Order: sequence, then structure tokens, then C-alpha cells
Amino acid sequence: MLQRIIRIAARRESGAPWSAVLVGITTALSLALPRPVLAQASPFLTGATALESNILAWLTPIAIILVMVLGGMAMASRLSWGWCIGAILGIAIAFGAPQIVTWVRGMFGV
Repeated sequence: MLQRIIRIAARRESGAPWSAVLVGITTALSLALPRPVLAQASPFLTGATALESNILAWLTPIAIILVMVLGGMAMASRLSWGWCIGAILGIAIAFGAPQIVTWVRGMFGV
């Protein structure tokens, strides 16, 4: 079997210049023609935007309930300030994520 493959490859070596010409023409045409695929939106960006909107839709009522629970705990004098600071930071990070990402990307010039 291996000898047969070697014989076929040896026969095709005589046509090697035509293969190089064919590869050159194909490369030139692929560089000259417009790429419609690049004009479309990024599927990652579309998916990330949908995920972000879904997370924010779920997080909005959870954050409201969390603030209500923290208020009730504060009224009952059962609140640790660590919980309150953690909740405030969590809500700020969750709802400010797009602005934080834009700020970090701007810092690094991306």
C-alpha cells in the first residue's frame, strides 16, 4: 500500500509547477475578492450582549429584594456592616459592568 502511494506521489511531482501556479491564482483571487463574512456581526459579541441583558433582567429583582432584606435587618439591629458594604459593592459591579469593561479597555487601548 505504501509503495502505491509513493508511485502516485512520484507521478504527481511532474505536475508540481502547475500546482504552484494554481495555488498562486487561488491566493490572489481570495485576496482580491471581498469577504462578506467579515461584514457580519460577531457571534461572540451577540451572545455576550444577550447574556448580559439576561443577567441584568434576573439581577434587578434580586437586588431590590436584597436591599429590602438589608433594610429590614437594619431596622431589627441585626445587620453587620460587612454585609451592607458587600451588597453595595456587588450591586455596583453587577450593574456597572459594561462601564467598567469600557474603562479597562480604554486604559489598555483595546
